Amino acid sequence: MELEYKETAAPIPPVAADGEQPISKTSVSIPDAAGDCNPAALDTENYFREMERMTDPAYLPTITMQGLYEKVYDSRPAIIKGLLHTGTYLFVGAPKVGKSFFMAQLAYHVSTGISLWDYPVRKGTVLYLALEDDHRRLQSRLFRMFGTESTEDLHFATYSHKLGAGLEDQLQCFVREHPDMKLIIIDTLQKIRESDSERSCYASDYKVVSQLKQFADAKGICLLLVHHTRKQQADDKFDMISGTNGLLGAADGAFLLQKAKRTDSTATLDVSGRDQQDQRFHLIRDPERLLWQLDRTETEPQKEPPDPVLEAVSKIVTEEQPEWNGTATELAEMISGDLTPISLSMRLNVRAGRLMEEYHIRYEPTRTHAGRRIRLTLIHDMA
Repeated sequence: MELEYKETAAPIPPVAADGEQPISKTSVSIPDAAGDCNPAALDTENYFREMERMTDPAYLPTITMQGLYEKVYDSRPAIIKGLLHTGTYLFVGAPKVGKSFFMAQLAYHVSTGISLWDYPVRKGTVLYLALEDDHRRLQSRLFRMFGTESTEDLHFATYSHKLGAGLEDQLQCFVREHPDMKLIIIDTLQKIRESDSERSCYASDYKVVSQLKQFADAKGICLLLVHHTRKQQADDKFDMISGTNGLLGAADGAFLLQKAKRTDSTATLDVSGRDQQDQRFHLIRDPERLLWQLDRTETEPQKEPPDPVLEAVSKIVTEEQPEWNGTATELAEMISGDLTPISLSMRLNVRAGRLMEEYHIRYEPTRTHAGRRIRLTLIHDMA
């Protein structure tokens, strides 16, 4: 079972002294001569005033830096640690370079949870839209690659509607039926694009990927879009992506699979993205099973330095004491650091995902009539 952090319905105000409510920044009217102030009436009045402000056509939604630090966002660990993250990515290469075989390999490993090249994998349902294949070709390819080692969590479709003409509804329905969804592969991007005279302009390219990215972000999944490279070489390899820069501009990143010669059994896989470092993998293709094997990498994976606060929390929440509940002041005193309760709360808000991924500890800030509290729980069953 995978447990994720849920974004709070409203920003958690800065932590004041434990047990106290923060000072409200909302202005209130001076009570009239009749005497008593009615807090409920004031709250209602302020609510409708705020609603009126938000419905103004000129209203611009904003959030302050303070507001960002007071939120706890969903934890979205990598699908394949160090390689494949949640978001929307392009997977590009020349025709017949082996992209579809690589996609089948990724899909199989994610659907089974088997490590890929010693990179840990989070198991989940995979949907592969193999829109340039038929069932017989898929059967033959998969049997050659994996033999009889099958899985019920890898689904294929050889036909779908186009984007803007029903594809979104199809994907929504499939994800709704499979709540453990991790990866959707669309092979190829061109097959789901509507035919129009502007399909190669920047705005159209950007819009296509943005629509898919909005879906992937909302569902917390990875969406891989298989696409082709152009024939012209470029100083920046990712400028070889067919189409305009709008495709890569809207995506979270891209994978580029290249061979020096079409007949080579070796290839390079270049990776660039917002949530990961630029990397180059040198691959060798197994001539019998047609699987891509890792030969070597040119860069070592970057690792964040240890966070002393998270390490201190991991010594408080243990197998012997799997749950801790208290105030930020109490926790700050136990950690014995220089952090104030407010700073500690903000730090845990921002690092909640890392606390879960590295230490399997769920962080939940709560607010009660008695004040603000923190619950820390050790999670044993991590997907």
